[in-house]
Amino acid sequence: MPIWLDLVVRVLIVIVAAFVLPLIIGQTEHKVMAHMQGRLGPMYAGAYHGWAQLVADGAKFVQKEDITPRAADKPVFKLAPVISMLPYMIVLLVIPIGPGNGWVAQRLDIGLFFALAVLGLGVIAVLMASWASANKFALLGGLRAAAQLLGYELPFVLAAASVAMAAGTLSLSGIVEAWRPWWLLWQLPAMLVFFIAGLAEIRRPPFDMPVADSELVFGYLVEYTGLRFAFFMLAEYVGIVVIAALTTVLFLGGWKGPFGLDAELGWLWTIIKVVAVAFVVLWLRVAYPRLRVDQLQRLCWLVLVPVALAQLILTAAVKLAL
Repeated sequence: MPIWLDLVVRVLIVIVAAFVLPLIIGQTEHKVMAHMQGRLGPMYAGAYHGWAQLVADGAKFVQKEDITPRAADKPVFKLAPVISMLPYMIVLLVIPIGPGNGWVAQRLDIGLFFALAVLGLGVIAVLMASWASANKFALLGGLRAAAQLLGYELPFVLAAASVAMAAGTLSLSGIVEAWRPWWLLWQLPAMLVFFIAGLAEIRRPPFDMPVADSELVFGYLVEYTGLRFAFFMLAEYVGIVVIAALTTVLFLGGWKGPFGLDAELGWLWTIIKVVAVAFVVLWLRVAYPRLRVDQLQRLCWLVLVPVALAQLILTAAVKLAL
């Protein structure tokens, strides 16, 4: 197969995954929340177990009127929903789901650095939406999102640096190859910091202060309707897939599994682990209330950053000792 055709096929697979996997996560969230909170509605949209709930939501978004505020910066307002998905789709290009070059769209020696750098761009779409909406609640939501990203970027990167130091490489595939089961204990604090900071990066509950409905109506999304609003929701679910996949690759051994079948079933182990981590993300939405803004910053600077720094020092000490 020509190189250009191989690249096109890989990119198309990533694009399809970026649109299909979030829909599966969204449908799963309906069911998880329905069971945990005793919600009956999502169980009746369809003949069996509410299977048509996602279809009903899609039809609802398509039928809604597309409104652009009169005072809005129209080009920026319309572009923001599309920009919201791009960073996550780009990161999916470098995440391996199995051993060998055939299971990653683009293998990079600095894949971890690339992924962290691109994820940091996700807030740009939020700032675009908040500024262009010409709405004070949207602007306040955008400022909250910027402050949240600036704070949680530090523990997020420090936790990833710990496992990169342990593996001795910035390659995501290389980190999986260097991973050992005892890392589950050794790198456990870094994994918890990375996962919590990742939730804050994608603004998932209990870190959804930028869209706090009780304070900001709906934050930076307050002026969006129809398909543009749906794009922002889709970007959020793509973010869940990306954070779950990065947590799996960095801290849970990626494609490594029992029975010595990594080469044959590596992709399956990766998917199982990603689904398990994504389920935890959905469960946290139901289990924990939204934090206050001051609690958000206190958790970041007084808990996550010290723990991440301590883990980094521990990793360096173990590496030197070995």
